Amino acid sequence: MRKSTPDGPPDRLLALSDGVFAIAITLLVLDLSVPRGLDTAEYHRALRELLPDLGAYALSVVVLAGFWRDHRRIFRSVRQVDGQVISLTVLGLGVAALLPFPTRLISDYGGEPASVAIYAAAVAALGASHLSLATVLAVRPWLRGGAVPEEGFRLYGLDMATTVAVFLVTIPLALTIGVAAMWWWLVLFPAKYALTRWVRKPSAGR
Repeated sequence: MRKSTPDGPPDRLLALSDGVFAIAITLLVLDLSVPRGLDTAEYHRALRELLPDLGAYALSVVVLAGFWRDHRRIFRSVRQVDGQVISLTVLGLGVAALLPFPTRLISDYGGEPASVAIYAAAVAALGASHLSLATVLAVRPWLRGGAVPEEGFRLYGLDMATTVAVFLVTIPLALTIGVAAMWWWLVLFPAKYALTRWVRKPSAGR
């Protein structure tokens, strides 16, 4: 593989990433509000109507926080970045900044299969950008300053590939069986737990 030319340390890229993720999470909060001047009955009704918004907010906070954590883990050993790493990072940040839109669709039109499919597509695209980034860094050791255990990048790749696969499958599921397809997302918890145990298992034990 032809060696790429580093553009410099990743500090500014990481600062940009932290800022974008923070802004995306902040934008999720802007849709949470209760009108003023309500009587007691209207106030309690407004709180009940806010529950879907809170659910969508919590879901997207977990998603964005998870991807931010993974992004920091990927860059833990990176000492230099090149043009492709910068482009993939910016692409991922663009998708992360877009996530408040499908979150709004989930909260306002959660009963529409298209809303679930659009949300799943956005998360899958974000995961695909992270997977591509981890793959590029895995095959470019000259961008990394220290020795990175092979199983570390393998775990990152498998973890993100699982996320992409689960959310991609949700798209046709949502269009076929409706919003119940969101339950498929729960598969991520046992799948990621099993992957972590498998990757970290000593080779002799396999």
